[in-house]
Amino acid sequence: MAEAPAIPAPEFVLRLRDRLAASPAFRRWAGAFWPTRFLARRRARQLFDLAAGFVYAQVLRACVELDLFRVLAAGPLPLPELARRLGLSEEAAGRLAEAATAVGLLQRRRGGYGLGPLGGPMVGNGAVAAMVRHHALFYADLADPVALITGPPGQGALARFWGYADPARRAGLTPEEAAAYSDLMAASQPLVAEEVLAAYDFSRHRVLLDVGGGLAAFLIAAARRHPGLALWLFDLPAVTALAEARLAAAGLSARARVFSGDFHADPLPQGADVITLIRVVHDHDDEAAQALLLRVRQALKPGGALLICEPMAGTPGAEAMGAAYFNLYLHAMGSGRARRPEELAAMLRRAGFGRVRLLPTATPVQTRVLHAVAGS
Repeated sequence: MAEAPAIPAPEFVLRLRDRLAASPAFRRWAGAFWPTRFLARRRARQLFDLAAGFVYAQVLRACVELDLFRVLAAGPLPLPELARRLGLSEEAAGRLAEAATAVGLLQRRRGGYGLGPLGGPMVGNGAVAAMVRHHALFYADLADPVALITGPPGQGALARFWGYADPARRAGLTPEEAAAYSDLMAASQPLVAEEVLAAYDFSRHRVLLDVGGGLAAFLIAAARRHPGLALWLFDLPAVTALAEARLAAAGLSARARVFSGDFHADPLPQGADVITLIRVVHDHDDEAAQALLLRVRQALKPGGALLICEPMAGTPGAEAMGAAYFNLYLHAMGSGRARRPEELAAMLRRAGFGRVRLLPTATPVQTRVLHAVAGS
């Protein structure tokens, strides 16, 4: 289950690399010498892309705000027609179209500008669009990145948005405050639900309890695939009334039970034979996360199953996601950190779980699934 750590080159090799990379004369030579030219240019491009990343992200945000991907979903448009559809001048539309083309969101095609390889998946993708809009709060907290990194957690816009991350605010959250973050989670939940339901067969279980289940998006998705599964949800009182309404609108009231409480302080309901924690554990610091896993173990009979479903640190090919994105995001939010699967496995064993295994998912950068069985 544990992934082998990368083995670095010997230290003397790394020191030599550092000295050469820091030398302007060597960089000029490497850029001109044909055997090293490709690598030198690729490194220069990567460094520039890193410096310009915020601009690229804002190009995506502008496309989302203007609904550009929906406008081009039926096919390419010439610039004058694209400008008219967006309500922009031709000059402004051209500037945006060229920027979006450069980052792969659009593409010059016969008939004008059309969707690019990264723009096509954005059509009708409410989950990603919601996150792009939401990132405005994160960017506000990152305006002074050194202050964010060195300061105490939870001091800015993200902390105000995610009210449950602050113990002092959690009990007094209003339905309106809970609805803001719950709607965002529900918008992205279908993508996660698809991954989880493909990775694990819930048909072997009778009762599914989704802890921190928000607006019941995962339970609704599970209900469609497993008609015999009873659906339980546990969340804060400010959330559960909203969840009950969603379940009723989906015609699932007869199959569903909703429990109100704070899993930091209250025991979880007994009787489920499978419990899910979907994007919950990484929202909490180690002590709180360990206590939650213990409460889950206490709610399960021996042999009951737990699934932890969330992005995890150390994901091959997406290492920056955990170490850079999520760890800074969660620090700004005020609680939690991204953990490697082996860290979570150790926490699960301390809580009384065994037979921990990492299940394969189609898009690990989006979510990974860790399965564990309650011990005797």
